[in-house]
Amino acid sequence: MQSGQTNFVAMAGFAIFIGLSLVITWFAARRTRSTESFYAAGRSITAFQNGLALAGDYMSAASFLGIAGLVALSGFDGLIYSIGFLVGWPVVVCLIAEPIRNLGRYTFSDVVAFRLRQTPVRVAAAAGSLAVVAFYLIAQMVGAGNLIRLLFGLNYETAVVIVGLVMLAYVLFGGMIATTWVQIVKAVLLLSGAFMLAMMVLMKFSFNPLALFQAAAAQYGNGVLAPGGFVAGQVEGVSLGLALMFGTAGLPHILMRFYTVPDARTARVSVAYATAAIGTFYLLTFILGFGAMVLVGQPAIRAIDAGGNMAAPLLAEAVGGQAFLGFISAVAFATILAVVAGLTLAGAAALSHDIYVHVFRRGKASETEELRVARGATIALALFAIVLGIAFKGQNVAYMVGLAFAIAASANFPALVMSMFWRGFTTRGAQASILFGTISTLLLIYLSPTIQIDLLKHSTAYFPYKNPGLFTIPSSFLVGIVISLLTPEPAAQQGFAKLEHQIHLGEEEP
Repeated sequence: MQSGQTNFVAMAGFAIFIGLSLVITWFAARRTRSTESFYAAGRSITAFQNGLALAGDYMSAASFLGIAGLVALSGFDGLIYSIGFLVGWPVVVCLIAEPIRNLGRYTFSDVVAFRLRQTPVRVAAAAGSLAVVAFYLIAQMVGAGNLIRLLFGLNYETAVVIVGLVMLAYVLFGGMIATTWVQIVKAVLLLSGAFMLAMMVLMKFSFNPLALFQAAAAQYGNGVLAPGGFVAGQVEGVSLGLALMFGTAGLPHILMRFYTVPDARTARVSVAYATAAIGTFYLLTFILGFGAMVLVGQPAIRAIDAGGNMAAPLLAEAVGGQAFLGFISAVAFATILAVVAGLTLAGAAALSHDIYVHVFRRGKASETEELRVARGATIALALFAIVLGIAFKGQNVAYMVGLAFAIAASANFPALVMSMFWRGFTTRGAQASILFGTISTLLLIYLSPTIQIDLLKHSTAYFPYKNPGLFTIPSSFLVGIVISLLTPEPAAQQGFAKLEHQIHLGEEEP
């Protein structure tokens, strides 16, 4: 199809999903009267519901649009994103899920600051969270802009503005209750759509994936079945893999989901449900990518979007016509809206709960006041997301999310682990680790080929690797350890016994 050709089936699908979502938001708004409802859905979500919502939050535009596009244009190397996104979940279930639920209230900063001084830790943690949210938002907004431009004939900038405004309505009025149910609906739609699309691709190859891969090799050479098409070199591969694996355990919008369940056991079980759904989905993305490579063709994919983000919708048209393209596009749109809503809620929580309530108001703000600030922060973040989406037009969305994971793995994950499992961790150590991880990752991203060559059009880049995780993750741990050893904090060590008790039993010491 041509970019800008109106697809009425897609428009109908979009309208149905938006209508359903707004109905959910309306019902949720009637129940969102407290900060606990706004941030944590009243802690009333079941394990299965939270598992689907976790999967919905995690299976973003990067997963559906970005990975399929990377595989279609680069071949085998797209697999590192599929596997990398998935293998972070064992880290979450073994290290993070239960302690997070037992220790915190609304944000991961609650956990890091549990036995440390509140103000410096929360300021640093909020900075790390907002950096992750910003890069993650870029990917979703870029995907949304391309999708609506492809289908409705609107220009890219208008499309980004529309997505930002619809998402704002979800979060502003419905909070976490609305966001959770939108995520659940979206997860079911996405799994169903990806499965149907993969089956229709395999049908053309007698349900033999090997025949699909052989067709790709015959068309583009054996190089598409070998590494090196996108990830250049072992250092780049290891760096990206580490960022994807440990970044999962530092994503603020994922960590927030553990506060929506009633207890730690439910949090752990919900991760098992999420892992099953996510694992199934990522296996399908590889079929979608190679299917698009063979049945659509790389020139046609690049002609619509240089980043390859429209490979899956174009594949849907190739195997199922305009009607199926409309359905898959509506699913992709649902995916983007739901994830943007979750990200915005996480960013609003960092600004209102961590910065306003605990830093400016010293923990003395009323619930009504905090809720008002949270909604104001939501509006600011929505406008920020729109600006970022327009500025980063043309980037592959899976790659942009990879950068968000690098920040989460470097800024949030080390401080989270050390605060929960090392008695000697101190306020200064936490502050230094989070800020160093955030700043060093942002600096190396700025010096990388993505910014220096792709955006600024320089001939060379100061830092040769696209993803800095291999360098920033160990450095962040090291900085936290060294600074903690240099600045011992007896009060933090004494609070470790209470922290251990609450991690394991989920209740405060008597």
